[in-house]
Amino acid sequence: MRDCARALMVSLLALAMVACHRAPPRALGTLEYDRIALPSPAAERIVAIDVREGERVHAGQVLLRLETDRMQSQLEAARAQSRQQAAAVAELRAGPRQEAIAQARAQLSAAQAQARDARAYYARLQPLGRRQLVAAADVDRARAAAGNADAQVRAATAALAELEHGTRSEELAQGEAAFAATQAQAAVQAVTLGKLEVKAPRDGQVDSLPYRLGDQAPVGAPLALLLVGDAPYARIYIPEQQRAGVHVGDRVRVHVEGRAQVLTGRVRMLRSEPSFTPYYALSGEDAARLSYLAEVALDADAARLPPGLPVQVDLAGATADR
Repeated sequence: MRDCARALMVSLLALAMVACHRAPPRALGTLEYDRIALPSPAAERIVAIDVREGERVHAGQVLLRLETDRMQSQLEAARAQSRQQAAAVAELRAGPRQEAIAQARAQLSAAQAQARDARAYYARLQPLGRRQLVAAADVDRARAAAGNADAQVRAATAALAELEHGTRSEELAQGEAAFAATQAQAAVQAVTLGKLEVKAPRDGQVDSLPYRLGDQAPVGAPLALLLVGDAPYARIYIPEQQRAGVHVGDRVRVHVEGRAQVLTGRVRMLRSEPSFTPYYALSGEDAARLSYLAEVALDADAARLPPGLPVQVDLAGATADR
């Protein structure tokens, strides 16, 4: 019995020593930067590339240039249409010309004279028709001609009144709206033309230039990829058994491969839906378990570290900083 008790004590002591030396829970991942893709605004040929991959650039710096001939012609056409519509609006605001009004008055006078003549002729035929000295068809034609002449007078009167009243407010509003549309179209063309000089939207580093000089990328294709941010962040995968102890805002310690200094950071993002652990983050029993993607924002002392370096994050030392 004494030997059994001694063996049991030795076994418990060994298990305790193993538990004491078990590595603290860590999450594996890599260093990453936020990436910005600069899409092609038009399917134009690349005529100049002013930077190289890996070069640091500043906000507003020109990275590459696209051919501008076709877009410049479209801009000039849009501006010409805008000028044409502006002249049309000015014409609507000025109203009818005095010469057009005088012409309408003259046409009204001519219609009135023809109407008087038609009515007089019909008046002469009426008594002759009653006495059957002329055919009834002739009287009917004279009556129809007199009515038609009166209608012509009314039409000429309405045409003159339309000119004298000037442009309707609705027509002017339509003209102004069309002018605004042409102005907006010209502005769109001008913006697109300006984007043919692809500029850096913020300070960063050129990560990739997928196309070369002379290439013609399709619309929306990334012409350049930038790495931006003052410092990289750690993209890690938290094992499911450690998920409950990690929260957004926690301060953690980060170990970078090949760097003796331990960095500090703050958990800035933590996915709520799990996924399978990627192959490079597998370790021991975690290989068959789910993990949660998280991002750790590093402090300024991590600046200038290159992306892609493997990292390990201590989860046992996470402290709330929320």
